[in-house]
Amino acid sequence: MSITRSFTDHPAAVGETYGQHMGFAMGVGGRMVLAGLACMMHGIFPFLFERTGSRTILALHARVTAGQRAAFTAADAKAVRRAA
Repeated sequence: MSITRSFTDHPAAVGETYGQHMGFAMGVGGRMVLAGLACMMHGIFPFLFERTGSRTILALHARVTAGQRAAFTAADAKAVRRAA
């Protein structure tokens, strides 16, 4: 597999360019980091961020499984690997 395909196969399989996929992944990761920090603060101060973690998990799940991403299946991943 060429180095270029290593960066483009998966984004293409979910209907995105490399840049779009990077932006999406960075956004999801950033929200996860912030929610994780809020959860850690909640552990120390139980009266803070009482619902932040669970709300973030639900929102991210909805975002990641919406649209074309919902069509990405194990079969699609195998097809991409076979084409490589």
